[in-house]
Amino acid sequence: MKLTLRVWRQKNADATGAMSTYEVDGISQDMSFLEMLDTLNEQLILAGDDPVAFDHDCREGICGACSLVINGDAHGPERTTTCQLHMRSFEDGDTIDVEPWRASAFPVVKDLVVDRSAFDRIIQAGGYISAPTGTAPEAHATPVPKPDADFAFEHAECIGCGACVAACPNGSAMLFTSAKINHLNVLPQGAPERETRVLDMVAQMDDEGFGGCTLTGECATACPKGIPLPSIAAMNKEWLRATRKARR
Repeated sequence: MKLTLRVWRQKNADATGAMSTYEVDGISQDMSFLEMLDTLNEQLILAGDDPVAFDHDCREGICGACSLVINGDAHGPERTTTCQLHMRSFEDGDTIDVEPWRASAFPVVKDLVVDRSAFDRIIQAGGYISAPTGTAPEAHATPVPKPDADFAFEHAECIGCGACVAACPNGSAMLFTSAKINHLNVLPQGAPERETRVLDMVAQMDDEGFGGCTLTGECATACPKGIPLPSIAAMNKEWLRATRKARR
């Protein structure tokens, strides 16, 4: 395959970025999108140019580090992570636009790399549970109803990639925050901090400068792990409950 790539290049957070055009040839349909970018970088290095900086880690669809907007879609045309997107999703001769996440709370570090530490601070604001130290408790020591366990697992699948923010026209982090809150609040281990957790994490989310949620649903559509849109409604109920209790 021969492709035309239009890639966002930006030296640092303070520099003005722009799209640069590159031609790459010899791309196999079995390559992942990141392997295709590796090929581009080899070409650039051999030509004495600066390679394109992009984020990645496990390349197994687990960590969520591979955050790219491809032809206007977070992670590309398939509902998966960028590292699991293969070039067979494109046609020979295609022109592909590659950009970083676009959100004020995710400033560009260089080229396609953004700073997503805002997510870490949201988790740090209240993403913990009370658990005694020492030996591991018996698995059946604290019974959890099957619906609650399923609900917790469904939301714990969130890998914090930020696709929900990139896809949202408002740059909202509600889907991410709701996933982190819901999977802890529904379990008995998360009960002691239930109210403070939702209040602190939502407050931190607002402080980070993410946009407001208008329930357009783009976040859930783009999520590679399928976190459902009703997760946001569940978090809003938790927040209202905690707010009313705090006012008493």
